[in-house]
Amino acid sequence: MSGRMVGVDVGGTFTDIFVLDETTGAAQVGKVPTTRPDQSGGFLNGITGQVPADLSRISVVVHGTTAGTNALLERKGARIGVITTQGMRDVLEMRRRDRSRTWGLRGDFEPVADRRDRLEVPERVLADGSIRVPVDLDAVRSAARHLLDSGCAAVAVLFANAYANPANEAAAVAAVRAVWPNPHVSASHEILPEIREYERFSTTALNAYLQPEVSGYINRLETALKSGGFDGEFMIVQSSGGVMAVETACERPVRTALSGPAAGVIAAGYIAETAGFPDVITGDMGGTSFDVSLIAQGRTQLAAQTSVDFGLTIRSPMIEITTIGAGGGSIARVDKGGLLQIGPESAGSDPGPVAYGLGNDRPTVTDANIVLGRIDPDNPIGGKLDRLDVEAARRAIDIHVGQPLALDTCAAAEAILRVANSRMAGAIRLVSIERGFDPKRFAFIPFGGGGALHACALMADVGLARAIVPRYPGVTSAMGCVIADMRQDFVQTVNAMLDLLDRDALGGFMQDHLNRGMALLDASGSTFGSRDAVFELDMAYLGQTHTVPVPIPVTIEQGAVIPPTARQIEAAFDATYEAIYGRLLPNGARRILNLRSAVIGRRPKFDLATLAPDGDVLYKPGLRNVHFGQNWFETRIYDRLSLPVGTLVPGPAILSQPDTTVLIEPGFTARVDAYGNTIIEREEN
Repeated sequence: MSGRMVGVDVGGTFTDIFVLDETTGAAQVGKVPTTRPDQSGGFLNGITGQVPADLSRISVVVHGTTAGTNALLERKGARIGVITTQGMRDVLEMRRRDRSRTWGLRGDFEPVADRRDRLEVPERVLADGSIRVPVDLDAVRSAARHLLDSGCAAVAVLFANAYANPANEAAAVAAVRAVWPNPHVSASHEILPEIREYERFSTTALNAYLQPEVSGYINRLETALKSGGFDGEFMIVQSSGGVMAVETACERPVRTALSGPAAGVIAAGYIAETAGFPDVITGDMGGTSFDVSLIAQGRTQLAAQTSVDFGLTIRSPMIEITTIGAGGGSIARVDKGGLLQIGPESAGSDPGPVAYGLGNDRPTVTDANIVLGRIDPDNPIGGKLDRLDVEAARRAIDIHVGQPLALDTCAAAEAILRVANSRMAGAIRLVSIERGFDPKRFAFIPFGGGGALHACALMADVGLARAIVPRYPGVTSAMGCVIADMRQDFVQTVNAMLDLLDRDALGGFMQDHLNRGMALLDASGSTFGSRDAVFELDMAYLGQTHTVPVPIPVTIEQGAVIPPTARQIEAAFDATYEAIYGRLLPNGARRILNLRSAVIGRRPKFDLATLAPDGDVLYKPGLRNVHFGQNWFETRIYDRLSLPVGTLVPGPAILSQPDTTVLIEPGFTARVDAYGNTIIEREEN
């Protein structure tokens, strides 16, 4: 069905909308304030604002959501119960013997399931998969009823060694589902059939913790869309950067953590590759945070595990994203030692920066940009206000930063930006230099509402080659929702020495993953340009704890998987291990721990050239005084969206558009490429 594809990304401050007309290639963008506590209000307001009273013409809606992330960070998930093996009640609380404060003997971690709601039942499966004690189903049913009577809204079934043999756990789950009044029942062998008890238990428990909140949110959105006449596909972005059907998202909400930022990385990667830059570092600066990720040779960096806040461990494929509290709404303060600090506390969207006039009296990064003339107070983004209060921002900066540091207002505002830029530069170094990547060969893609204001400063600080500002940087994550492919991820523990590997057994796991993934793609009803399957093994030398992800060569003929030989796997491991560590271990025995698979449905991509201005567009620059360093500069102000392809703009200049502001500092030059992107480089280049 042709029509309109809509991407919706809900951030901490704004909800972003990207609408693509599949027939003409025309795009519309919009920003509306994020609604709290129920984000569905902003979601629907944004769509109806761009596609008024005509939801029937929408063919696809793809949503990048922070509902799951917020529920974890704010500890607002459901009350959950746990049914587990005797002796395993406290695995969620013991964790990996880590603590929130490195120095000290006490911690304050509380698991998402209270100890009173973690019940044990008789059963035992050994590590080799043999059943020593069959599960006591009467005890399971009794435990389920007790948890229901206690007020639990969801339950997780967590049995020891269920990855090796799920028979006991599967029988227990069937017994629980027979008495549980809703679908919020999570089983560890379904969520993560992988070795290591704590990671499997934690991921499954967090899935149960999120199910009522996330599924309720998604169901409200789906109902509201249908009542407005929408009858197309509704999909959710997952943390790996792919999309999944709403049914899968409701069953596996733990996969939605970091959903919105992942969509931004996918869009940035596609934009950069199309423009001819396969090596990029992305920087998403919203109202609350600055999210950084690295893409090398067109490949995003995936992590098998992450933690959302201390102790909340999720083992599921996720794009590696480093987040710091340095958004436009991050609050500036002088600490007791007389040092200027930025964040992590944020004014968010409510009350927002001081200039919003909604009750906040402490200065933010956005207030500093306003005072220095870098943001037009008469045209604030997002449509939340008609005008920004510059004088209120000046007073707040003077009181909270200028006077304590004996600086005038402009110097204090510059200091706020220098500290914020320094923190962001540190995050960029963390994902590049500290991981062996030279930032000089990488381009920087700033996006989000505030990213393009800081691009030149970060280029100078870190030494990045250039910056690529997307056509619509303020809604890049929403664009990523439209671009992202459908992806189904699977994992299965193998736990075998390479020289003793049963190739047929490995092939059986791979075939099972492929069949299940293709079935899910078929069930989605989506149209794909192509379908792919990628496989990798978690491997290490015998005696090592940490594994390396090893991509393996696989042949698929007429739907049948032909697994690699032991020699092929050995060569792949050696190449990967040496690339990471610089050497191999002589005579080291190689061990395979897990098989990881991804079945990907490639969704048709739209031509980014359709976003560029068509033909010669007349534009008239204006003028405004803008502060750089210690001086005010008369700066040209351009309507960015009307600049023709090939336009050169020397700094200082400001390129203004509804969803963001692009700042070209003195010593830099910008040009408009064939896709409507703005390429910023140093003048000496």
